[in-house]
Amino acid sequence: MVRELDAATITDTVARLAVEATHFLPEDVEGAIRGAREAERSPLAIQIIDEILENAEVARTRMLPLCQDTGSAVVHVELGQDVHVSGGYLIDAINEGIRRGYGEGYLRKSIAARPFSARTNTQDNTPGIIHTEIVPGDKLRIQFMPKGGGCENMSRYHNFLPGMGKQAVIDFVCETVDMSGGNPCPPLVIGVGIGGTAEKAMTMAKHTLFRKIGSRHDDPEVAELEDELLEAVNALGVGPQAVGGTTTALDVFVETYPTHITALPVAVNIQCHSARTKEAIL
Repeated sequence: MVRELDAATITDTVARLAVEATHFLPEDVEGAIRGAREAERSPLAIQIIDEILENAEVARTRMLPLCQDTGSAVVHVELGQDVHVSGGYLIDAINEGIRRGYGEGYLRKSIAARPFSARTNTQDNTPGIIHTEIVPGDKLRIQFMPKGGGCENMSRYHNFLPGMGKQAVIDFVCETVDMSGGNPCPPLVIGVGIGGTAEKAMTMAKHTLFRKIGSRHDDPEVAELEDELLEAVNALGVGPQAVGGTTTALDVFVETYPTHITALPVAVNIQCHSARTKEAIL
């Protein structure tokens, strides 16, 4: 049985998610930041964390964006194979929602067309970075992430020799975080994609950032790597806003995929402390 879903409903939902994501820090993220404050030993780092928490309160109560950089609109869509979108094209509906949300929410528009030449602002933060996936069922799941430039610019990819194994992954993630310093506004949430091909690894790394803080991968081996990476990153001592401290990352998430016998692709995508995500299921 095919279920009809009006494109206008998708547009309305995306517009709402854009505003909510940029104003309300997710409960799991704020909880993790509060936990980091309790564990933090550096007085200056504690001061920074207090300011981050105050900022979240101001954003929530005064309806001001959590950060002036309201980001690229990253949208991950899981479209049930039994859903038929009527009244318009899915991608157009999503972009119209971005356009409306960023306009009606008075959010900064940061997208530049002709990226290597004129860099002309598109004036409405479109087009979004839209990933679609066909899944079983008759629902449409929309995950929205306003991804800031400071953290996105710290993304890295490397294809290691296959025999270099897990230690190469740990060293690469730690090197990436250490090199990034204060640019991505730590404490961070770190996404890691291992395997597949270059574009698959990068996409996995980004998509892990939709996970809840404190969650662990279903595969025990991958979950163990997540714990090892979190410990190794926090041992770097970068700390909140790179002032030094015990909390450099709130969490590290890993996704893996089978890869070619000649390759060990590893991608790292970093999210700032303002780890803004919202989702809806239609």
